[in-house]
Amino acid sequence: MVTRTTLRSSSGKKLYAVRDSKGRFKDIQSYKRAHAQDIKRKSKAEKK
Repeated sequence: MVTRTTLRSSSGKKLYAVRDSKGRFKDIQSYKRAHAQDIKRKSKAEKK
């Protein structure tokens, strides 16, 4: 599991930021896009 940090853009939209082991930004996604992908994926418990 990847730990995501929540941030706000300059326009006020919620963002998810993923950092690498050195603390640099690896990936930044809008909350809307990331949340939609989370809903499409099934958890381990749902797969059983």
